[in-house]
Amino acid sequence: MPNSLLHAVHVYPVKSVAGCAPDEVKVEPWGPAGDRRWMLVDPAGKVVTQRPQPHLALVRAEPLPDGGIRLSAPGREALSVAVPEPAATMVAHLWKDEVEAVEADAGAHAWFSDYLGTEVRLVHLDDPARRRPVDPDYAEPGETVSFADGFPLLVTTLASLDALNSLIAQGDHSDEGPLPMSRFRPNVVLDGTAPWAEDGWKRIAIGEVAFRVAKPCGRCVVTTTDQRTAERGKEPLRTLARHRRSGDRLIFGQNLVPENTGTLRVGDPVRILEQNPVQDLR
Repeated sequence: MPNSLLHAVHVYPVKSVAGCAPDEVKVEPWGPAGDRRWMLVDPAGKVVTQRPQPHLALVRAEPLPDGGIRLSAPGREALSVAVPEPAATMVAHLWKDEVEAVEADAGAHAWFSDYLGTEVRLVHLDDPARRRPVDPDYAEPGETVSFADGFPLLVTTLASLDALNSLIAQGDHSDEGPLPMSRFRPNVVLDGTAPWAEDGWKRIAIGEVAFRVAKPCGRCVVTTTDQRTAERGKEPLRTLARHRRSGDRLIFGQNLVPENTGTLRVGDPVRILEQNPVQDLR
């Protein structure tokens, strides 16, 4: 894969909220530094995401040097939230996982609750090294993950997005395309690959960090949400269902587990270390 490189890096400090695109990021065993260390939960402790609350797309979370975050949203006064002091943890329900977390201060709860019009709480993952293991079907012993859906990082490619947009242009909802990469909320975006090349990757290296490719990423209704307006459409799920289906999952991107720590920098070269037989999803 000559001349392939790291095109962009994305970090999302709060799960399901808009993040930032730094020029470089440190990769920790559980994912990019500062990525999805915060999450919203309802009064029962169940995760709250863009799935039922698409307007979370309009909230922006900027990381602060001390691990805190600065929140902003249309029509709202910005709020800085500090990392909570060590305290008793509560149990947050993240899909099938129960994860211990520490609640932020009351002001953060009120800020998000007022914005969404429903009661929520903001919680922080205090110890990612031991709070939540990666799915054991795809993990080595001791591997952990943040509040990401299931794996430390998500990789996508510009070539595959171009190919998907070409398919959307041929479909019943062509007026919804072309879609931007923001719909898929990746951590790393690669340039210079062939379309769908990631289907055959088993291990890759980006700059100084090697990754195991765990499994394809199944996509949900969040991808139909315009991240600039919070409006929803039919794409890309309609086209993925026709062209990128694996069982009951609609596929775009690959989940990664880091094999070592290090720093990723935009422009880093990409190497394919090991290939898998390609599953034909087209």
